[in-house]
Amino acid sequence: MKYSVDEQMRIIKRGVAEIISEEELKAKLEKSIKENRPLRVKLGVDPSAPDIHLGHTVVLRKMKQFQDLGHQIIFLIGDFTGRIGDPTGRSETRKQLSEEEVMANAKTYTEQVFKILDREKTIVDFNSRWLSALNFADVVKLASTYTVARMLEREDFSKRYNEQKPIGIHEFFYPLMQGYDSVALKADIELGGTDQKFNLLMGRHLQKEYGQEQQVAIMVPILEGIDGVRKMSKSLNNHIGIDDEPSQMYGKVMSIPDELIVRYFELVTEISLDELEKIKADLENGSLHPRDAKMKLAREIVGLYHGPEKAEEAESEFKRVFQQGGLPEDIPLTEINRAELKDGKIWIVNLLTRLGFVSSNSDARRSLVQGAVKINEIKIDDPNQEIDLEDGMIVQLGKRKFAKIKLK
Repeated sequence: MKYSVDEQMRIIKRGVAEIISEEELKAKLEKSIKENRPLRVKLGVDPSAPDIHLGHTVVLRKMKQFQDLGHQIIFLIGDFTGRIGDPTGRSETRKQLSEEEVMANAKTYTEQVFKILDREKTIVDFNSRWLSALNFADVVKLASTYTVARMLEREDFSKRYNEQKPIGIHEFFYPLMQGYDSVALKADIELGGTDQKFNLLMGRHLQKEYGQEQQVAIMVPILEGIDGVRKMSKSLNNHIGIDDEPSQMYGKVMSIPDELIVRYFELVTEISLDELEKIKADLENGSLHPRDAKMKLAREIVGLYHGPEKAEEAESEFKRVFQQGGLPEDIPLTEINRAELKDGKIWIVNLLTRLGFVSSNSDARRSLVQGAVKINEIKIDDPNQEIDLEDGMIVQLGKRKFAKIKLK
């Protein structure tokens, strides 16, 4: 190992919410150096959804840091547990996925994670390899290591229990199975979000029950979305997808609240710790304007997923469109059949929903009243307006959504 324990600890602790425990982690690192043996670092994911956004990359970047330090990382696909679904944070029982759905999602997921992890140095495993091999006696033995009372200490279970909402017996098996993954892999360290604490501690508990040295649990924060309030989520439409187009990704980063600039630099970029401290200090003393810091942040993030050349192009496009009042060069075309129109007209609310700019008529009305809608750069604020559609007409919502109409 070319890094000392102190150097490794400094890197590992970057952007971490909690380590259980630091003393154990230091001891494992010291033993790793002494024996010249890389630590086995596990991250388990259930492929319940195939698209990765920046919120997911927080723990993946931590995984990459361990990889760069010379440790063995194991990217575990929960193809078996994914059929049940993690009950964490759920107010009701999850719908179980089919094996086909899980594997299709897993394929997309693994393709995306190698934009961050080194494919050649990553072990990819599937927990069906050992979980599907357990017989009923093995399952009973596993279940006997934990009590119902302890299981009900878990916040989501206790809340549902107190509200008399159903909890499937199979849901109790989820944390047991995830914990057993650590036994099967002989994990030294397990990574996860702060919402995974119960599951990560279950791994420690089961390793002790099965006579193994307990893993260290390292938890990273949950990243807020571009609204600055709720956690990043595709369903909340506040996400930045790692497959987003460069200009779209750049524009989304520029829309985050100023108070999240340092947090995003820390959690989703690869800038050095020294540079991170300088950005933080310069923002605090006023020598760095938040707008300039965000532009650097946007360049860093776009560069990670699309390369520095695309990042520069995205920045030039952003300056042209948003600082100089121009229009994007590559506005997506939306075809609309003339037969759909009545006398060539369409209700503005219908047009916005038809273009996919909004999810509901009420969202469309709100955007219009707020003055966020333009057609051919002319503001439209009347929710009752009928629009005469023309070929090549440009519709804009806010600063990032554009569409060019093509009539057929």
